[in-house]
Amino acid sequence: METIASFTVNHEDLLPGIYVSRKDHIGKETITTFDLRMCMPNREPVMNTAELHTIEHLAAIYLRNDPDWKDSIVYFGPMGCRTGCYLLVAGDHESKDIVDLIRKTFRFIAEYDEEIPATDPASCGNYLDHNLPMAKFLAKKYLKEALEHPTEKNLVYPE
Repeated sequence: METIASFTVNHEDLLPGIYVSRKDHIGKETITTFDLRMCMPNREPVMNTAELHTIEHLAAIYLRNDPDWKDSIVYFGPMGCRTGCYLLVAGDHESKDIVDLIRKTFRFIAEYDEEIPATDPASCGNYLDHNLPMAKFLAKKYLKEALEHPTEKNLVYPE
C-alpha cells in the first residue's frame, strides 16, 4: 500500500498553523482539506477528548453559520492524534485564503460563555464529554501561536 501524503510530513518540524493537507477532485469540484494543527506533534501534550469535543461542536456551529463560508463547509472534526482538526472546504483554496475565517472561528471559541450546543443525549453520542474552560484556553493558545500573525511556517508544511 502507498503511504498517504499526510504521513510523509515531518511532524517533528510541524508548528501550530493552517496547512493544506490535500486537494481531492470529485467531478468538476475540488475539495480542499486543511490541517488545523493546534499542538506541536510529539513535543507538547495532545488535547484531551473533552476539550477537543467542545472545540468540534463550537467550530462546526460557527463555520456552518458563517455568511461567507457556510455553503462551502463540508466537514470539521478532530484528528485521531488529537493535535488538531481537519476542515474540508469545497473549492480550490490555499491556507492564506482561510486565515481570517479560522481566526474568527477560534476567537468565537475563546470568548464563548454559553451552554455548549447539542450537549444532550438526543443530540450527541457522548454528551457528557465536554470541557469548555479548556477548549477556550486552547483556542486562545492557537490564536496566539498561529493565527494572530501567521508566517509561512504556520501556513506551509515543512519540507
